[in-house]
Amino acid sequence: MSASPFVSPDDIRAAFSHAMSAMYRAEVPLYGDLVEIVEGVNAEVLRADPGLEANLERRGETARLSAERHGAIRVGTAAELAILRRAFAVMGMAPVGYYDLSLAGVPVHSTAFRPTDEAALRRNPFRVFTSLLRIELIEDAALRETAQAVLEGRDIVSPEARALLARWEAEGGLTADEADRFVAALLETFRWHGDALVDGTTYARLHDAHRLVADVVSFRGPHINHLTPRTLDIDAAQAEMVRRGMAAKAVIEGPPPRAVPILLRQTSFTALDEPVRFAGTGGGTHTARFGEIEQRGVALTRKGRALYDRLLDEARGASGSQGADYAERLARAFQAFPDSEDALREQGLAYFRYRASPNGTVVAEPITYEDFLPVSAAGIFQSNLGGTEQHSYAGEAAQRVFEEALGCPVLDPFALYDAIEQASVEALAGAVA
Repeated sequence: MSASPFVSPDDIRAAFSHAMSAMYRAEVPLYGDLVEIVEGVNAEVLRADPGLEANLERRGETARLSAERHGAIRVGTAAELAILRRAFAVMGMAPVGYYDLSLAGVPVHSTAFRPTDEAALRRNPFRVFTSLLRIELIEDAALRETAQAVLEGRDIVSPEARALLARWEAEGGLTADEADRFVAALLETFRWHGDALVDGTTYARLHDAHRLVADVVSFRGPHINHLTPRTLDIDAAQAEMVRRGMAAKAVIEGPPPRAVPILLRQTSFTALDEPVRFAGTGGGTHTARFGEIEQRGVALTRKGRALYDRLLDEARGASGSQGADYAERLARAFQAFPDSEDALREQGLAYFRYRASPNGTVVAEPITYEDFLPVSAAGIFQSNLGGTEQHSYAGEAAQRVFEEALGCPVLDPFALYDAIEQASVEALAGAVA
């Protein structure tokens, strides 16, 4: 049988991730500094802990670590969300999870496009956290109509990207030349364009409604607003950011430092003021794009996530405020969360992959969390929108509406981790049968 003439989705995703990283490094030089910090911290962590390096190597995580990135974009309409779902499918990425950030005062709801099976994740775990503007949350009816008209008048995907996407859907794949052209064409969707679609007065009105509304509506497309490398020690990375004079967040989002990291911790530097040219009215500045670092831990089961959410609420208090003593409150609250792999496994709080060691004993290895946390995402967004901006929106999740816009249901992340764990159990049973 002859080999397929088509490039694998994993290879297209890896090429796109590399191209996105190179583009963002050119657009936001401080991102290059973040990558340098992460590479230095990771190298030091691995030098200091040969056992960790061996574990990561055995689990196939060492190779993916240096390439690992997640990006974030924001779109304005159902049509824009739907065509990006189709484009990400070319790269083997599916929508996983639903996040309603409007509950935290950010007028969007979101999903994460990512690979879902273990082999694809090992090849390249590129993710894109993709948010759809909830335009109905713009209270001013006239401004809402203006925003809708601007969004309906733009096309975020180039004709070449559309043609190659249609070819992939019709033929079931892309040749090497077509894949290269697709990556280059789709990359333009996420490029920064300093020429606004609106005049300065309209921009100011959108900005007053919410800074994120101005970011989504005012430009040609969903420019990448951050790209995030993965570190093995986010506290060390944060300290190095401060040492270098970066305007880093005061608080790392997510759980406190632990012997066994869980879920996701994130930090960032403040969004940059970038020059823009408004339509017919001269220049100004726009603040939206920033740099972020993440540290990933073990994925939690539904039981573990319920405990995490309860303890996080306890630490944040009734007001949801972080405040000057937040780190202390967070650490105190999370003393109730077991901090050893054995305890997490025995109490059913985290997901593990099982395998037989060379001497026949069963080894349990933590399954890496591949997704996001809505409170942390909202915290990052708010801190990079000035830190003081607060809005109160009606707290009604709209997952059904989001999925209608998307064109398919989002996948349940818990089901994906369940499947990985169960497959390892079945493989182990088959090996010892």
